[in-house]
Amino acid sequence: MTDQPKLGFDTLQVHAGARPDPATGARQVPIYQTTAYVFRDADHAAALFNLQEVGYIYSRLTNPTVAALQERIATLEGGAGGVCCSSGHAAQIMALFPLMGPGKNIVASSRLYGGTITQFSQTIKRFGWSATFVDIDDPKAVEAAINDDTRAIFCETIANPGGHIADIDGLAAIADKAGIPLIVDNTTATPYLCRPIEHGATLVVHSTTKYLTGNGTVTGGCVVDSGKFDWKANDKFPSLSQPEPAYHGMVFADALGPMAFTFHGIAIGLRDLGMTMNPQAAHYTLMGIETLSLRMERHVQNAMKIATWLENDPRVDYVTYAGLESSPYSKLVPKICPNGAGALFTIAVKGGYDACVKLVDNLDIFSHVANLGDTRSLIIHPASTTHRQLAEAQQVAAGAGPNIVRLSIGIETAEDLIADLDQALAKATA
Repeated sequence: MTDQPKLGFDTLQVHAGARPDPATGARQVPIYQTTAYVFRDADHAAALFNLQEVGYIYSRLTNPTVAALQERIATLEGGAGGVCCSSGHAAQIMALFPLMGPGKNIVASSRLYGGTITQFSQTIKRFGWSATFVDIDDPKAVEAAINDDTRAIFCETIANPGGHIADIDGLAAIADKAGIPLIVDNTTATPYLCRPIEHGATLVVHSTTKYLTGNGTVTGGCVVDSGKFDWKANDKFPSLSQPEPAYHGMVFADALGPMAFTFHGIAIGLRDLGMTMNPQAAHYTLMGIETLSLRMERHVQNAMKIATWLENDPRVDYVTYAGLESSPYSKLVPKICPNGAGALFTIAVKGGYDACVKLVDNLDIFSHVANLGDTRSLIIHPASTTHRQLAEAQQVAAGAGPNIVRLSIGIETAEDLIADLDQALAKATA
């Protein structure tokens, strides 16, 4: 399916990666619940381990159900290949793993999901890596943060929690000048709203847990490679451009060309880190993606209606939805997200922290959960949950201050959601 770019998005979200099962003719991708695969003979086994032939060895590395999902997501993103793994956080580590080494760093947006900020500011230090956080709306600040040890720039298309939109084209130009990849987390936009590779991104990561699956059933992650980065243009990426000691001296860039990063992620990343997606999770996500465009259209329609209503409500100080004309990011929407500004945004509630807690506790239709991208409308108070581990200054910088609640607008009837918010705001601000 990847060789048929003329097919429309709606067609590809149903058919990419999915072929009738050769053994049974099953039309839906089967769940291949197996650990290992029988080799035809010794030569076949050797060819697979030498990456001379594509096939299946062991399900920590490759699985037919997961492979179908990888192909579908890569196709929708316009990438050369994809690697699925166990969660969005796993995908972030998988994306960085071939690029980094002790003493190396990344430049990351200061407006990221709280768990990502913690992962980048604390956890990756254990690998000897580090992150410098900057306001990505300031190109000079991004450029100034890059040094000889920087190996990537990282941002979110639509920032979680605030819904701010990144100027991916501008960041890609900075990354190209520095000779490093731009990594874009496209979870909150999905490829239906934005295809970061078309704007110059090298790598795209997803928490497939969210909109791609769309029903809150399984966790998963994916890394998509554009296949366009020249890993041998400088000596910054020896795992890809030089003999890799972890894989009998193979030079991945020479042996696999545009698929070098993808195969490195499978042959070394999944092999050694073991952050494998299980086939049942892949199956749920494949089914979810079949309706992605239909769901995203409703998500965006509902978000626009509800954000507009909230902006005019005197109990709310402000709304961060980029789809509103009042948003400083509204002019970026047609360029970066032509199909809409997503369905994730925050509101500042008058009354601060206490009012936010009362709002959350008094909603009936909205679910109070630490998730987003569900068909159901969700709400959370980041300062007491997802961003609780951050100092207040970090919370404010990330758009998750004490007076903020995050809304993930679902596909229910918009008027019902507005009525639910109305009665809860009345109790929260009484």
